[in-house]
Order: sequence, then C-alpha cells, then structure tokens
Amino acid sequence: MPTRLHIVWLPVALGGALGASARHILALASLAILGADFPWGTLLANGLGSLFIGFVAAWMSDDRAARDGKTRTSEARRQFLVAGFCGGFTSFSIFSLEMLMLLEAGRIRDAMFYLGASLIVWFSAVAAGFETGRRLNRLA
Repeated sequence: MPTRLHIVWLPVALGGALGASARHILALASLAILGADFPWGTLLANGLGSLFIGFVAAWMSDDRAARDGKTRTSEARRQFLVAGFCGGFTSFSIFSLEMLMLLEAGRIRDAMFYLGASLIVWFSAVAAGFETGRRLNRLA
C-alpha cells in the first residue's frame, strides 16, 4: 500500500527540477545584467522564493478550503510547490558558501551587507507573499 511519502515524492522531484532550472536561468540573467562582483542572483532568487512560499502557504491554507466547502488542498500539489519548486529555486546553501567566500576574501563589509540584506529581503518577501495570499483568499 502506498504511503504518503510514496504519493508525493514524484511531484516534489518534478517541482525541484523546475525550480532548479528556473534558478539557473535567473542566475545566468543576473550575471549577464549585474555581473559577478556580488551574489545578486542568490539574493534575488531567495527573495522571490520567500515571496512565493509565503503566498502559497496562505493561498493553499486550510481556512480557504474550509470556507469554500472543499477538502484540503492536495498534499501532492502543496509539496510540488513548497518542497519541490521553492526548495529547488531557493539557494540557502549557496548563500552560505557565498558568505564564506566573501569573508575568506576579506570583504567583511560586503559579507555583512549580504547577510543583513538577505534577512530583510527574505522576511519582508515571505510576509508580503503571505499577506497577498491571505487577501486574495478573502476575495475568492
């Protein structure tokens, strides 16, 4: 008998592949436009990923499903977007490596800016995405 793990692994894998591909395209575009002097691509990817995951969390909330008289949002759909796409799109391990590389290069000011900007962008984006999803739920 299939378990929950067996049911969602394929959507997560597919979402991860799509998210990683989108992240790679974004990285190439940011390098071409902004250059390689600062990790702008990672900052942007993690900000957009935070915005999207906040939106998805609110949009696919159980409150909306209950209000609409429907069953809970499909776990496979939720995992495709959250664990799969957002997990593949965001790059927190790359962020850690880039922080280390900035510190190793003695670029302390850039590293501190990157850390502070990242935290502000990520939290602001997830809050904005969540609030947007919540407001759209009220309109639906």
